[in-house]
Amino acid sequence: MTDEERTQAAQALFAKWTSKAMTELQATQSPSFATEMGKLAFDNVFAKLWVRPGLDVRSRSLVTLGILIALRATDELEVHFPIALANGCTIQEIEEIIYQATAYAGFPAANAARAAATRSFRMQGLID
Repeated sequence: MTDEERTQAAQALFAKWTSKAMTELQATQSPSFATEMGKLAFDNVFAKLWVRPGLDVRSRSLVTLGILIALRATDELEVHFPIALANGCTIQEIEEIIYQATAYAGFPAANAARAAATRSFRMQGLID
């Protein structure tokens, strides 16, 4: 896959991933501080990793959620929960990932993920 093809494939993924959480995160970013973060994320994460062969996007979402839970990266989780849903994961599967994380990432990390998921899903109008 050429660089241009990877960029186009990543742009197509991004178009289907738009969520309230992603929009809200973008709105909190300063237009004058660390302005290259979005481009770095797009070029290095989405255009180079998410479009690689070997794992489908659903599987990549499952792996990503597990890693972000272990890192307690709650801001990123709030964005990646709706991405996982768009990639074919279910809320019930995400609950199971959080439960599984209690054993391998620790209860505090899993509980932080549960709180992030609750905020994210409420923002999307998916849970009460």
